[in-house]
Amino acid sequence: MEKSSTGLNANVAALLCYVLGWVSGLVFFFLEKDSKFVRFHALQSIIVFGIISLAQAIFNWLPFIGGILGAILGVVSLVAWIVLMLKAYKGEKYKVWWAGNFAEKQIG
Repeated sequence: MEKSSTGLNANVAALLCYVLGWVSGLVFFFLEKDSKFVRFHALQSIIVFGIISLAQAIFNWLPFIGGILGAILGVVSLVAWIVLMLKAYKGEKYKVWWAGNFAEKQIG
């Protein structure tokens, strides 16, 4: 497995991009200099979990229906978090349909 400029194996660094959602994605996006694989996962993490965080903040302002939508989004977020970490650890460039294509274009 290729190495990341962080000194970690690229698959481990890619997994860590998702651990704290968009925050860890942001950290690895700025730390990683060499691995396009890690930078892809970092940017995808920023996009996916950034949008989920924003949506949850908006849902918190909506009475009743916001709580229901927030709970559903919480479950979706948990599943996405687990799947993305597992795929990254396996060395797969798994793309979330709406964020992965954008991230891939930005990374090159």
